[in-house]
Amino acid sequence: MDMAFVEVCLRMLLVFVLSWKIFHVTNRKKKKATKLADVATEERKEGGPDVIIVGAGVGGSALAYALAKDGRRVHVIERDMREPVRMMGEFMQPGGRLMLSKLGLQDCLEEIDAQKSTGIRLFKDGKETVACFPVDTNFPYEPSGRFFHNGRFVQRLRQKASSLPNVRLEEGTVRSLIEEKGVVKGVTYKNSSGEETTSFAPLTVVCDGCHSNLRRSLNDNNAEVTAYEIGYISRNCRLEQPDKLHLIMAKPSFAMLYQVSSTDVRCNFELLSKNLPSVSNGEMASFVKNSIAPQVPLKLRKTFLKGLDEGSHIKITQAKRMPATLSRKKGVIVLGDAFNMRHPVIASGMMVLLSDILILSRLLKPLGNLGDENKVSEVMKSFYALRKPMSATVNTLGNSFWQVLIASTDEAKEAMRQGCFDYLSSGGFRTSGLMALIGGMNPRPLSLFYHLFVISLSSIGQLLSPFPTPLRVWHSLRLLDLSLKMLVPHLKAEGIGQMLSPTNAAAYRKSYMAATVV
Repeated sequence: MDMAFVEVCLRMLLVFVLSWKIFHVTNRKKKKATKLADVATEERKEGGPDVIIVGAGVGGSALAYALAKDGRRVHVIERDMREPVRMMGEFMQPGGRLMLSKLGLQDCLEEIDAQKSTGIRLFKDGKETVACFPVDTNFPYEPSGRFFHNGRFVQRLRQKASSLPNVRLEEGTVRSLIEEKGVVKGVTYKNSSGEETTSFAPLTVVCDGCHSNLRRSLNDNNAEVTAYEIGYISRNCRLEQPDKLHLIMAKPSFAMLYQVSSTDVRCNFELLSKNLPSVSNGEMASFVKNSIAPQVPLKLRKTFLKGLDEGSHIKITQAKRMPATLSRKKGVIVLGDAFNMRHPVIASGMMVLLSDILILSRLLKPLGNLGDENKVSEVMKSFYALRKPMSATVNTLGNSFWQVLIASTDEAKEAMRQGCFDYLSSGGFRTSGLMALIGGMNPRPLSLFYHLFVISLSSIGQLLSPFPTPLRVWHSLRLLDLSLKMLVPHLKAEGIGQMLSPTNAAAYRKSYMAATVV
């Protein structure tokens, strides 16, 4: 009986302790939430920001400028304000330059020694062709791109944004988002002095790149690593045709050379395997000299090897793809590579990002209160639909073009690869139409489908020549299957209606690509 009494007492004591603990923790969380809410309210009274932007790269800086021009108070928090040293983001397509101009940022391409680009110079098996951006289209801007050092461009964008009095650009590392009942209210970050601090605003924009630590808590999408880009700079040299992106259809994938300044040439190539040669012990340099360089045309080989011979730093970057999905939480928007990625072979990531910023800034402009979660949610739904003509075209084209460039012993795949080279070599409407798509001058998914369909048919025709044997017919059917496998995932990811609607594409061009602002 005594033991039973003791057991009852112990159980009651345990229940009491647990109840007290739960009450204490819950009460502490409530007090913390109340305190944060009070701090947020106080910041608003003292003229706190309307928008917090995490990341001051191309996207964060451009968005800060666009929102500040509309009268918003913007707080931008960037991990490192030093000039970035990147291998990606070194080419602005003609469509990207148009978007930059519409945002009022076209002068950021000046004074950085940017080089004009008029198209692609393509090499395959000893043959070469030139495909230029078309000039006889309805594109309302100069039909040329720009090569440049990414870091110089980013610094110009930061300077432009910080020149506005309602932009506060601060160096700091964002640790986490501050949430209250599923709504993001601000961020916790460590400033340049190493102090943990907070910032509150009605709207937070996460624009911190492909390695974003905040994306995991906001979106369901995961980035897929497709390949590895290896690159370096050959200095004090100039290409014979500096206005062309030199693309070599090598093995296993491709190699590139392009003029990023008047004296610097970017050399890079792609490997598919995770087992990369080591850079530190010289294996990578030896691999490039023995395996990649022999595939580079003689006229370019000296430039390609110059950087290696002079000990240029070799960088390795993952190529990723990730479909776009809207954030699960309110009070926050995700943009840039933290939101949507495609294979970088057609160098159109910045163009899509600037297009997104132009659309988003115009949609947010009429909102008097960015803290109205329902209205911001409606804006985001509209944004997600309006961006499709540009983003779906570029995502599909980038990933499909990359798959075509991969060398293979498979006859069907190699026929598609050869068919793509022949298509760009054919001139006329075929070449100009495909180059308009690559350059973002005609963001129309249906037009892309047409060109991919014709490339597939042309490749099948080559496979069946001179007469259709059973084996050739079999390879032709497999090639058709490959083409469908390139397109179907994008139809699912982007939405069949959005991809196949000519009305959406026409509305996008009228609203965001017209010569005058609509």
